[in-house]
Amino acid sequence: MSDLTQANTPNSTITLLASAARTATGSATGVAGFAAANNLVIQLEVTAASGTLPTLDLVVQDTVDGTNWNTVTTFTQATGTTREVKRINTPFTDSLRVTYVIAGTTPSFTFSVKTFADA
Repeated sequence: MSDLTQANTPNSTITLLASAARTATGSATGVAGFAAANNLVIQLEVTAASGTLPTLDLVVQDTVDGTNWNTVTTFTQATGTTREVKRINTPFTDSLRVTYVIAGTTPSFTFSVKTFADA
């Protein structure tokens, strides 16, 4: 799993996906270092949205082997500016990443995903 960024947990806030304008579907680089955490608070913040009928579907995933990714939580589909928080206390692995699907006619979303991990 050498292609993962290393988080500094527990009891810290980690950016899983930095704020930026995005117009296409994608996946963030995985972030390792969550093994010591017992709980996660994950926040999606959409600060801008444009286009005709734009939609953003966002999923947080974990991995055991660095290749196969599994859904940890799914956010409500965003169609405009919003903030949503998910609290996770079910088992998750050491490594997390964000994947997202952007759809609509000339869609654009500016958003970020941060998590707070605690022991």
